[in-house]
Order: sequence, then C-alpha cells, then structure tokens
Amino acid sequence: MRNDELVAQVAESTGLTRPEAARVIADVVAYYAEPVEKVVRRRHAQLQAHGMKNPDIFRQIANELAGSVVAAPPLSDRQLRRLIYG
Repeated sequence: MRNDELVAQVAESTGLTRPEAARVIADVVAYYAEPVEKVVRRRHAQLQAHGMKNPDIFRQIANELAGSVVAAPPLSDRQLRRLIYG
C-alpha cells in the first residue's frame, strides 16, 4: 500500500481529515522508528521510576522487545545493561 493510499484508508476508516490521518501515521512511524538503544534507555528510566529493580526491569524490557512490531534482536541482561549505562 502506498503512503497516499494508507492516508486515504486511515482517513476513511476513522473519520479524520487527510492531513490529520497523515499526521497520525507520521507519529506512529516515528514511534516505531525509535532505535532499540533509545527504547531500552527510556523504558529503563520509566520502570525504575515505578520502583522496579534491574533484574525485573531487564526481564520486562526483553519481553516487550520480543513482542514489538519492529522486532529487536534478543538482548541479554548484559547487553541491556550496556545500552543503559554505556
């Protein structure tokens, strides 16, 4: 499906105008284009702020990445730690 076809489909199925549909699509694409490193760091900070400890955070992030629309490679605790702390 071409981009303009997608915009038309989303506009038709949601009742949004074409410019609104295009903006929503751009937001979704940008969300899923976020690099794995940035996702891991962002989610670590969010989960840590909710009081979770690293072993649970690493397990949670690994599970989330495994089920993400844009599949990330499987990451070990060590790899997750390196992404977060460098």
